[in-house]
Amino acid sequence: MIRGLYDFATPWSAKGSVWLYSDPHFDDEDMVELFNYPPPEVQVDNINKVAFKNDHIIFLGDIGNPEWLRKLKCKNLVCVLGNHDKGASYYADYFKDIFTGPVFISDRILLSHEPVSDTPFCFNFHGHCHGQTENDWRHMNLCADVINFSPINLGSVIKSGVLKDIPTIHRLAIDKQIHEKDFKKRNQM
Repeated sequence: MIRGLYDFATPWSAKGSVWLYSDPHFDDEDMVELFNYPPPEVQVDNINKVAFKNDHIIFLGDIGNPEWLRKLKCKNLVCVLGNHDKGASYYADYFKDIFTGPVFISDRILLSHEPVSDTPFCFNFHGHCHGQTENDWRHMNLCADVINFSPINLGSVIKSGVLKDIPTIHRLAIDKQIHEKDFKKRNQM
């Protein structure tokens, strides 16, 4: 169980692990040429090696041919749509939950397809940036080609300490008010 998830996301970790994966682009021939994508069977096999029946897999967009999702052992699938996806109704038969834009799953975890900048109060898991392996202390790129075509375990990443230096939006707001109050006091003297 991953503690601190918002109520709608808590069931994702209730009985198993939560895995993150982005940009599989199943059956997209351009990705083979541009980023050396393996055949969809390889990605499905890699996912099936780690994600099982009671787990959840959150796809961060750019699915490609969704029929490949039917070959996954894990049937608890969630999607944050990407720029190449065809819309929520197109994927309704494949995913338990579909988000059409970035979504906070806790007070400090943001899931999105594209990276979201200017968010000092959260850690952003995203995809979209093919071939870009550089992450900073607030972002993790989970494009399939960047993570060796194998999903990342959300619980393990959290346990590694990525959230320890991320203040909540509440802490930032309080600190800002304290700073403004101190500034006004100094300028009144």
